[in-house]
Amino acid sequence: MITIRKSEERGHFDFGWLDTYHTFSFDQYYDPAHMHFRSLRVINEDRVAPGKGFPTHSHRDMEIITYILSGALEHRDSMGNGSVIRPGDVQRMSAGTGVAHSEFNPSESEGVHLLQIWIMPRARNLPPSYEQKNFTEDERRGRLRLVASEDGRDGSVTIQQDARIYAGILIPGSNLEHHVIGDRHAWIQVTRGTLKVNGHSVNQGDGVRVSNERLLQLASDDAAEMLLFDLA
Repeated sequence: MITIRKSEERGHFDFGWLDTYHTFSFDQYYDPAHMHFRSLRVINEDRVAPGKGFPTHSHRDMEIITYILSGALEHRDSMGNGSVIRPGDVQRMSAGTGVAHSEFNPSESEGVHLLQIWIMPRARNLPPSYEQKNFTEDERRGRLRLVASEDGRDGSVTIQQDARIYAGILIPGSNLEHHVIGDRHAWIQVTRGTLKVNGHSVNQGDGVRVSNERLLQLASDDAAEMLLFDLA
């Protein structure tokens, strides 16, 4: 079964410094029909204005993944980590027993466009940890590149849950396939362009919920970019 979560149906808030869309219930947006999907709890698409950001705030018991689409985001946390996250970077912060962090757009002229993703961990009260890796466009073009997994295989970042995240860039006329094994499920988030998923057309910002489908056929007549979540 394929169900499309249209971009315009998401929760939306424009605070001036932050223009944000929520795929699932989050903060001021509550939708009992869209609380989470499997272990996938949050997909927020954020655009942060130059020189603005999120002041220091705390999290716990959540796997937090940041994926930059354009611009840059400066990260600092109570574990002593400090970095600038750019397109192609995947940052994973396991909040565990508790961590505080801030996220700030360091540019004075360019906005930053990102996805922030939360995945519910396999257990509570895990030790907090941090990881960041870069996956070049060449690694993601014309294929589904594993960027996050439970065991960190193939150079992916490690998350504390039976979930895998793939990043893919489709060139015009390209086709990709993904096999959903056993009783697993999938979610596809379109981050750029237009995509066809088993013949269903979806656009930037749309999400695709997948259950009881063994093969996903992904095609684009346009350039397209996406994240695919393979979930227990």
